[in-house]
Amino acid sequence: MIKRALISVFDKTNVLKLAEFLNDKGVEIISTGGTYKYLKENNIPVIEVAEVTGFEEMLDGRVKTLHPFIHGGILAQRSVPEHMEAIKNKGIEQIDMVVVNLYPFFDMVQKDISFEEKVEFIDIGGPTMLRAAAKNFQDVIVLTDVKDYDSVIEQLETGEVSFESKKLFAGKVFNLMSAYDGAISNFLLGENSYPEYLAVSYKKSMDLRYGENPHQSAAYYVETVGTGALKDFQQLNGKELSYNNIKDLDIAWKVVCEFTDPVCCALKHNSPCGAAIAENICEAYKKTYDCDPISIFGGIVGFNQKVDVATAEELIKTFLEVVVAPDYDEAALKVLQGKKNLRVIKAFNKPENKNEMVKVDGGILVQGNDNKLIEEMKVVTEKSPSEKEKEDLIFGMKIVKYVKSNAIVVVKDGMAKGIGGGQVNRIWAAIGALDRAQDGVVIASDAFFPFGDIVDEAAKHNIKAIIQPGGSVRDQESVDNCNKYGISMIFTGIRHFKH
Repeated sequence: MIKRALISVFDKTNVLKLAEFLNDKGVEIISTGGTYKYLKENNIPVIEVAEVTGFEEMLDGRVKTLHPFIHGGILAQRSVPEHMEAIKNKGIEQIDMVVVNLYPFFDMVQKDISFEEKVEFIDIGGPTMLRAAAKNFQDVIVLTDVKDYDSVIEQLETGEVSFESKKLFAGKVFNLMSAYDGAISNFLLGENSYPEYLAVSYKKSMDLRYGENPHQSAAYYVETVGTGALKDFQQLNGKELSYNNIKDLDIAWKVVCEFTDPVCCALKHNSPCGAAIAENICEAYKKTYDCDPISIFGGIVGFNQKVDVATAEELIKTFLEVVVAPDYDEAALKVLQGKKNLRVIKAFNKPENKNEMVKVDGGILVQGNDNKLIEEMKVVTEKSPSEKEKEDLIFGMKIVKYVKSNAIVVVKDGMAKGIGGGQVNRIWAAIGALDRAQDGVVIASDAFFPFGDIVDEAAKHNIKAIIQPGGSVRDQESVDNCNKYGISMIFTGIRHFKH
């Protein structure tokens, strides 16, 4: 039997419905500050916490519920006679329900306010009450999710709240607190630190139909702080996004955001299968399609500029899973929406994450993002590349960053003519890319050449210039081969493995 409930909420959604129900059931309600005022204004009988504790709130509201008359009433175990005798001797009444949600730190930490103002949105009293009630969940119903109010009302209408429900509500408390504390920890420590304990803070955005394969379950979570590219996107058309769609979207958007001029990237199985830069988006797409007309089928296509109707009409000529761009002309969107299953995504934000995380069995790998392209453009051969070749070399290096290692990208006139990736040795990647390219001009490699054989292969395909990190003990072999064939080579000093 519930005799007393403590209600103190920042988000007041549906709290009146719950309070009215409890009042009708004869439950005494105690409350604090804004919630007390809100309930009072709506004619709900309510007692202010200060009346219970005999101690007015102080320190600008930092101290109001941190009192034995509150926490003794929450934490006393009803099945332990010594507990009940102790609170009786101290004049403490038990609290059977705690309804609390927290200061909106997740939202406020992203606002353009001072560090000191953000600190003030770190809730202390709320988490303390929630944790106390959740620990004693067998005796205290604890609610922090407004979606659970109706369930509690329904159960109390016919009897008691079940053990399983109270356990679930308690679990939700600690789940929320881990994310809340994680966000605060990251705020204070900074994103680039590697602290003793890894604190992450994500909120479920959606359940997914399945994971990489139909027998795998999946869900999508977004960061509670920050504005990452795939946190605030908008879906304008098509079926629900899948696990694989979201992974591919991430890479496609990152590739096109490497550029300011009109660029298109086609992606398949989390690796680029085509990319091109051009005078306009439509031409960029046509060149991207021509890179690999087979692999683009069923793929993801990304743009870094608004999609016009001419581009949309080209896009619908082949089967695509997803199109992502910063915007769409009204006429273009209408064309794309003619394909009812085509997922059309509008991305608002550039990629901004500072770190990457990969789960392994029993651990998590954390690293800084690969956000540096070139250390130094060092020509190491007798021949230097032309300005046009340099443009293609840099374009190729921006693409090769996102191709699975070992990775080779062959480029001609701002177009990825051949892409070789995911091979266990570099020569296979080079042969595959060069054979597909047929008439490529330059090569970009994500890592150094271990032998001179790649240059030999490049010469067979009339390659004029190569860009690679350098750093092999056999660098000179590749340099000598380039000089023999009249190929120019640039070392960048930066490796771009992507496993």
